Amino acid sequence: MSQISENNNSQKLKANSQALRILLSGGGSGGHVFPAIAIADALKKRLPNAEFLFIGANGKIEMEAVPKAGYEIIGLPIIGLYRSLSFRTIQFPFKLIASLVKAWFIVGKFKPDFAIGTAGYASGVALKIAQIKGIPTFLQEQNAFPGITNKLLGKDAKNVFVAYDTLDKWFDKNKIINTGNPLRGAINIVGIDRPEAFKYYGLDPNKKTIFLTGGSLGARTLNQAMEASLEKFKNADVQLLWQCGKVYKKEFKNYNSKTVIVKAFIDRMDFAYALGDIIISRAGGTISELAIIGKPTILVPSPNVAEDHQTKNVMALVDKNATVLVKDKDAIETLADEAIALLNDDEKKKELGENIKQLAKPNAADEIVEIILEEMKIKIV
Repeated sequence: MSQISENNNSQKLKANSQALRILLSGGGSGGHVFPAIAIADALKKRLPNAEFLFIGANGKIEMEAVPKAGYEIIGLPIIGLYRSLSFRTIQFPFKLIASLVKAWFIVGKFKPDFAIGTAGYASGVALKIAQIKGIPTFLQEQNAFPGITNKLLGKDAKNVFVAYDTLDKWFDKNKIINTGNPLRGAINIVGIDRPEAFKYYGLDPNKKTIFLTGGSLGARTLNQAMEASLEKFKNADVQLLWQCGKVYKKEFKNYNSKTVIVKAFIDRMDFAYALGDIIISRAGGTISELAIIGKPTILVPSPNVAEDHQTKNVMALVDKNATVLVKDKDAIETLADEAIALLNDDEKKKELGENIKQLAKPNAADEIVEIILEEMKIKIV
């Protein structure tokens, strides 16, 4: 029986009579891997007997995050392609060939009924092999400007799930469905006791408060901007919850005080979001979470990402008057002034919060799963 015939048969399966096999791949950064895990979680709720397998890149975040989420993952030796000549550039074609060969055998052995990719180099390899083998594939694109992986895979994908309305430049508009970005365990601050949140982090509930997050690893520019701005915040009577990231923990931990709380890791993100009068962040997948929170934000796009896609993410929000943009190159000099001005502008805060809230799609993962089940003609009985 051919692979295509097997897939046609799998589309007719009833979820409770035979386990489906589902392949997922996405990683290299949390912005790719966590949407993949969120989709897997939503699928598992609907298809409790399904078998899941992730394919990732050795040494990347997914190799740790996916097993923690309870799923099996196999790593490929794939690496990114650097534009400048280096040893890694020379390695790339050999790593790519090795990854393609390994993925061929992984996919052939697992025999998935369908595959889902959320971008990243491993996703490009795994999903391309799936497509060659005639396995139905679905893509999820988190950004307003797609990376090379999804652009290459889009032509042969059944659907492309997106979070912005600008993707028809790169994908067939008939395949695009705007579901928003899937979030695993989406943060919800409704019902949070704000005084309890201030108490938890040791801050004063009567002071204006900024929550700055550079992510789990941290963002050097944001940290340097905070370091350069502490006197300004002090003079403005503003307090700060500052997530510096584990990479920068030793460098910035000495700035802790009564009005400045520096944390490498935020263990109660719901409290952190609740206490912030405004939130400062990078502009990757976090945007979808910020939309659910509905707080006024200042976004500082990272310049160290493919195709400057974070700036394009922010501009999609700026066009809807849903955030304030501060460029990375200007952040050290101007971020504090922008933040203090926004803190003191109640009308602007309300407007930004309401506008970004309108972009929230908290049920993205469930919507994606519903569409996949319908597309694959999988009946839940």
